Amino acid sequence: MSWSRALGVAGRKALRGAALVAIAGIVGPVPSAPAQTAPAVVVSVTFPEAIQRAQDSNPTVAVAAVGILRADALLGQARAATLLQVNGNVNWITLNRGVEFSGVTVTPRSQVTASVGADMPILAAAAWARRTQALDNKAIAELNVADVKRQIALATADAYLAIIAAKRVVEGNTRALQTAKAHFDLANELEQKGSGSRLNALRAQQQASADEGLVEVARLAVYRAQEALGVLIAVNGPADAVSEPDFSTGVTDAADLTLFRTDLKLFSAQEKAADRVVRDSSKDWYPVVDAIFQPSTTYPAQFFLPQNSWRALVQANIPIFDSGGRRSVKAERQASLESAKQTTIGALTQANSEVRTAREAVASGERILAFARATAGQAQQVVDITTISFRAGGATNIEVIDAERVARDTDMAVAMAEDQLRRARLDLLNALGRFP
Repeated sequence: MSWSRALGVAGRKALRGAALVAIAGIVGPVPSAPAQTAPAVVVSVTFPEAIQRAQDSNPTVAVAAVGILRADALLGQARAATLLQVNGNVNWITLNRGVEFSGVTVTPRSQVTASVGADMPILAAAAWARRTQALDNKAIAELNVADVKRQIALATADAYLAIIAAKRVVEGNTRALQTAKAHFDLANELEQKGSGSRLNALRAQQQASADEGLVEVARLAVYRAQEALGVLIAVNGPADAVSEPDFSTGVTDAADLTLFRTDLKLFSAQEKAADRVVRDSSKDWYPVVDAIFQPSTTYPAQFFLPQNSWRALVQANIPIFDSGGRRSVKAERQASLESAKQTTIGALTQANSEVRTAREAVASGERILAFARATAGQAQQVVDITTISFRAGGATNIEVIDAERVARDTDMAVAMAEDQLRRARLDLLNALGRFP
């Protein structure tokens, strides 16, 4: 599943990078912006719309769907091998000279023979087995499409959540910028009145400038996540998240994951198909019996043969000795079956682990978010109190700036905690096979 979340990971990296810059309070010089072209039109989608559009339009799903067509074509080939086959044959024979006897042409020099052969298998156990195996492969192709849709939906949800989290970072940095500007205005006002200092004003201005840079970094993270979402839902431009997804679920039973998880269904179907192929190996030794009917006509007719004739026959082909070829094929099939079994066992073990981990992550995320919100509220109170104290001359400019930085950092912590909780709930739904 790692590849299905690559785009979401890229969005999270951009978000976390912005948060780390916010925590560190480090902003490099901002170069002048180059000439911009007309901005791309942003498509706004709700969470259900994004998931549906990704499943309907993403090229990866279309590629997987082609596999169904291929499996259906192979099924048609396997089925045709068990049904009536009719073939025509035309021979034009020219001899160096004809054969005559007593002035009568016995064998003409040039002769055309046309025939039609109708071949109907009477006993074809191996061909019948291949037809059933082709049906299994078609079912596997359909399950593969369902699993690809799940992976695309998961990647889309990941990008969608990255947009929401990045917007929270923008909001937090914007609040910090507004607070820093208000502090700068106050410091500047006090300087003009003579009760402040130029140093305090410069410190406040420096903090405001740093917060402006952080806002730009966070906005870029939003745009990158929007572009990632646009790629996933197959639109030529960025796509914006306009609704908060609802990941609430009352499902807690993970005892029957194979009924809901598309990947486990796929692995189970592959194992059953491999087992059928192994069991059908004995049919390679069964005789093949065909009924053949073949009418023919010859022009000009030979002296000793009629011009129009037909023949019917039953033809049997019985395997006797093949120098170990069929035994080797069966061994290869058994190896494939064992590989499929181990894949299923490993996937089921991993799925149960994912359920347990996701449940613990949800519980932990809820506690972390509660702590982060409490801390953010306390930090904001510190900012308010410190600002009032600074007005009254009871606090220094440094204390106000430190309080603002802590408040900004706690806002970032809340945004990241909210994002982690949303992702944990999404992971739980995915682990239980209830997403999308």
